[in-house]
Amino acid sequence: MFVELCKNNGIPYLRLMQSCRVEDSQGRKVSRKKTVMNIGPLSRFDDGKPDFVQRLKDSYKNGIPIIDSLLPYVDSPLPQKHVVTYVEGEAACIGAPKLVAQFLLDRLFGQLGLDKLCATLKHSLGLTYDLAGFIRLLIFGRILQPASKWETAQQNEQYFAPLADVSYPYHIYDALDVLAEHKEQFIRRMHSSICKSVGRSTAHIYYDVTNFFFEIEDPDPDEVVNGDTKKGLRQKGVSKENRREPIVQMGLFLDDNGIPITIESFPGNTLDQATLRPALKKSMGRLETERFVLVADRGMHSFYNLCHLVRDGQGYIVSKSIRKTPKAERHWILEQEGYTSKGSSFRLKSRILTRRVKDEDGNTVELKEKVVVYWSERFYKREYHEHKRFLDFLEKLRNNPSTFRVTATQSRQLKKYFKKEFVHKETGEMIESGKLLGMLDEEKLEELTAYMGYYQIVTSETDMADEDVVEAYHGLTQIEDQFREMKGTLATRPIYVSTREHIQAHLLVCMMALTMLRLIQKKVLSADPGGNADSLWSYGISGRRVQSALQKWQIDKLPGDLYRFNNTMDDDLKRILSAFSLDIVPKLYTRGDLRKMKADMEL
Repeated sequence: MFVELCKNNGIPYLRLMQSCRVEDSQGRKVSRKKTVMNIGPLSRFDDGKPDFVQRLKDSYKNGIPIIDSLLPYVDSPLPQKHVVTYVEGEAACIGAPKLVAQFLLDRLFGQLGLDKLCATLKHSLGLTYDLAGFIRLLIFGRILQPASKWETAQQNEQYFAPLADVSYPYHIYDALDVLAEHKEQFIRRMHSSICKSVGRSTAHIYYDVTNFFFEIEDPDPDEVVNGDTKKGLRQKGVSKENRREPIVQMGLFLDDNGIPITIESFPGNTLDQATLRPALKKSMGRLETERFVLVADRGMHSFYNLCHLVRDGQGYIVSKSIRKTPKAERHWILEQEGYTSKGSSFRLKSRILTRRVKDEDGNTVELKEKVVVYWSERFYKREYHEHKRFLDFLEKLRNNPSTFRVTATQSRQLKKYFKKEFVHKETGEMIESGKLLGMLDEEKLEELTAYMGYYQIVTSETDMADEDVVEAYHGLTQIEDQFREMKGTLATRPIYVSTREHIQAHLLVCMMALTMLRLIQKKVLSADPGGNADSLWSYGISGRRVQSALQKWQIDKLPGDLYRFNNTMDDDLKRILSAFSLDIVPKLYTRGDLRKMKADMEL
């Protein structure tokens, strides 16, 4: 079929025609034309630009007619051909691909309400630099190419469209000051935006603490702020990575979907247990949430913490150390009466207790809670594997006590199993170490193996089914995954900034980056669950793979203001783009095409 211009009563007229072969009066096959559609008078469609008719014919031939009524009659379009001319010696001869992941990250930045908040703060604070641009640089750089703050500012030209005006790159540190000073506003804006756009479930809120190290030797001195003495943030404490350098503690709250809610930082020598109440007051207490049940590990178990939650109208599901439990309760745990078996590899039981305990104000209160204990074969095997070398050592010691040599490490492991009369009260050292076997408290050693595989959880939700309590607690593994993402994919540590404000801003940037990463993972999982039945606790695609895929998503500028995408056949990238309804067809793109692609993205 083709477009033809003819005359109809002397008026230029457009028709869609089709060639066909028919028999004439003598039986011969001859070519004829038949009208498929009367398009209309030329004057109705002519845009006034030169060669309209020829452009119309070409557009129909290429499958993209400039008159919409022709679309139903378009056959498979012929591929458009481009002629690109390179001139030797020009810069265009050398490829310079740019990162284009900002298309997606920009939309997420807006979805979280951060663009509007940055504009508001810039106006109210009278800032002259590009606040939103520098914060985008910090967050996008943390996702794509984690680096120091200075190096992050230098990455600006690596993006398809520069993210910020970096004529004075030191403004990146000024942006950190704004983030630190207005941290609560950024947290609240992200929280409210997620509630509105994505939907946030806070029936269970997960909390845990990790720490990040600094490559320095000495801790920070105490600071005097407004007449109050504050402990320096970088302190030597119990490092999760067994580092000797000063660390900073960070508490993280997650929602039911594994999306971060808020964070709080503490001096590195703060006990995990001591972070919960301040974090609840400073962070969670200022967000609009309905009643929630806090899920945490045994490091958070203290009656001060539990009473604080109950007094505020919240609930808790917290694990509790069995070995630190009173002897009568330990005896009940080992009693097999009351256990319900779920096959041969799992059994559980529960009971409800009312305890009289002291709260943080020193008042005696009654705390009613359900105690759920379970034995898991999987947990048993893991514990046994962790203690196997020590148990093998004990077996060798029993078989040949007189000639057995004990290393310094083994001696430290054995101390807690010595009978009291063989340990020096002041130094804690062994007395008469030659009689090692007789010093061991066999009852303690028997407990070591007797409690293997058992786990204890306490909860304020006394009406909650035992299985639901265990399942909710197991969701805590999500937060461990987030810490791995922060330390690995997002390279949160070592931390190179030094002031309290910049450290807090750095952690906030990492939380923002983690939130965007989780939104991408959630979108991918909802679009393509991959047959995972337990999709609630799955991310579908790891953060490292998301980062790698977005790094590969690049674009080249060609002569003639044309653009070519690179690496779009990568499986992970295709999966991510498909989740956001982006289909990168093999063609060359114009700037208009790219703007439309970004606008059409479905969040």
